[in-house]
Amino acid sequence: MPQMNRSRAQTYLRPAVADPHAALLRTPETLYRRAASPPTGNADVPVLHLLILAVVQGITEFLPISSSGHLVLTWQAFDALGWESGITRESDRLVLDIAVHVGTLVAVCGYFRRDIAAMIAGLIRWLRGRRDSGAQLAINVVIATIPLVIAGMGLKDRIGVLRDGTVIAATTIGFGLLLWAADRMTGLTRRLPDMAVPDALLIGFLQILALIPGTSRAGITMTGARLLGYNRQDAARFSMLLAIPAIVGAGLVAAADLHARGAVQLGLDALIAAGFACAAAWLAIALLMRWLRTAGFTPFVVYRVVLGLVLLGLIYLW
Repeated sequence: MPQMNRSRAQTYLRPAVADPHAALLRTPETLYRRAASPPTGNADVPVLHLLILAVVQGITEFLPISSSGHLVLTWQAFDALGWESGITRESDRLVLDIAVHVGTLVAVCGYFRRDIAAMIAGLIRWLRGRRDSGAQLAINVVIATIPLVIAGMGLKDRIGVLRDGTVIAATTIGFGLLLWAADRMTGLTRRLPDMAVPDALLIGFLQILALIPGTSRAGITMTGARLLGYNRQDAARFSMLLAIPAIVGAGLVAAADLHARGAVQLGLDALIAAGFACAAAWLAIALLMRWLRTAGFTPFVVYRVVLGLVLLGLIYLW
């Protein structure tokens, strides 16, 4: 292997070190703010870093390509390039990760506001003794969320060890191919109003796999729905509705963490990142739903396989 390529690979894979040239990356001031250390010990985060994290999260959260895996890779890229993010503690990085998830929550609630209104109205009518499609959809969302809540509470202290490049590469490829198989081998006849509790529960159990970085919560739930024969748009629609309780739970955990540590500056940075993520996510949802009217998931599968192979190459060949 040429010495130049070996050096570049080592630079990419090793943790970032102090770089005297990194100060150049903070100009012009319209893109970067100088990192500062407030009394709480939390650093100010450059705006461009927040924008990149938010766009990555907003675009990837509802596409079947793994938002968590892309966020891990984005942080690793920041470190490898020597970009001073001002955030070095893993707990602070996770808070920002969750903040951009909350931004996507606002986007999905806004885009699917009619479904949400129908579910609320349906639940009210159900309490009065009448059960309609809105109530059934709400019940299915709750049923499919329960397995993830239980697994998340039990595994929350063990998930960190899986935030690894090799794991992300393997899950990106493997679950991408599973999505391709489900999309190609099953029919398109079933609609979301046809979904019964057993189907919702199966999708819920599959959603547990999304705790592994690189799996893609959107991807695995769409895969499950397609395996059951639901059409592509309804598979995506149910997947995005499932994102609402999942993101709410993660956001509450992050809010409690911010309150306990008094991380005021990090809270402001998180708010900025959430706003950027909301705009990117709304656009991504609209484009995906339009795409699935006439096309399938194959482009996303190709992207996942290529990305996974590139990651494996960087890890084991360079």
